[in-house]
Amino acid sequence: MAAAGDAVMRIVSLVPSATEVVFALGMGHHLVGRSHECDHPAAARSAPAVTRDRLPGGGTAAAIDAAVATSVRDAHTIYELDQELLAELVPDLILTQALCAVCAVDEPRVARAVCSMPAPARVVATDPRDLAGVLASIDEIGGVLDAAEQATALRRRLEGRLASLRRMLEGRPRPRVAVLEWPDPLYAPGHWVPEMVDAAGGESVFGAAGAPSRPASFAELAAGRPEVIVLAFCGFDLHETQARLRELASSPGWLEASRSARVVAVDGSAFFSRPGPRVVDGIGLLSWALHRVHPEGRPLVGGAAELIEAGWIDLASLPASVDQRTA
Repeated sequence: MAAAGDAVMRIVSLVPSATEVVFALGMGHHLVGRSHECDHPAAARSAPAVTRDRLPGGGTAAAIDAAVATSVRDAHTIYELDQELLAELVPDLILTQALCAVCAVDEPRVARAVCSMPAPARVVATDPRDLAGVLASIDEIGGVLDAAEQATALRRRLEGRLASLRRMLEGRPRPRVAVLEWPDPLYAPGHWVPEMVDAAGGESVFGAAGAPSRPASFAELAAGRPEVIVLAFCGFDLHETQARLRELASSPGWLEASRSARVVAVDGSAFFSRPGPRVVDGIGLLSWALHRVHPEGRPLVGGAAELIEAGWIDLASLPASVDQRTA
């Protein structure tokens, strides 16, 4: 494969986190196709989408979960892949994932599509399962793109921010934190998310690092005695998370589980669900929510609008009219 900046490399990324890495490495101009969920940075949206969602729009969280389960059972995926468009784009490299049938089009399906293409393409799947894997995937993608030097520099910058944060948090009490990945049914987090809590100066009391996220009960949530509950719903931005608060608040067991906890909503889609560089931004948001400590001094905060733009909000700071929607 040609070195970065030499021959034109044609990249199709089917994973939002991989797309973010491609741009962070200065290789975004090589992107010729993307998944419909690859929306960051904004420049990525100029590439045509080669996937679409099979699920109907809208619906309650419970209905969405049921539709996902049915689609995965019957079609082994929740996404449609436009194989004709993929072939027309003539990619040299297709980035996908091997972690989760719900996260993106998986490697076996992409490999089958490539077999029918007139021009060969290399398929590379990333598979980060913990925070170390998230950082390692940057080196992996950088190596594939012949951008190893840029990847090393990016990873070191991210590691430097985490090291700075560790020093700032040293000696502080660690509040008990429960992150919720889905409101109905309730999902406990796994993979890198519990490690994000630890890196932000908290003690994760819900879910297990390195393991898949899983359904859980409100009794289990309450048993963890969380002091802070973080709503980081998979695939939802902050505005959608706020819109789902009524569903969560009406669930039996929520009042008891959250009675003694401060509840914080975050942009789960941007900063928690995607195993890319912005996971470190998510850790910074958590550290600010837990300790008012941030690796860059402070995130953009102030009024509610600024909190929303920063990617998190303490529900206690919302106007009464918004709080009442969860009553």
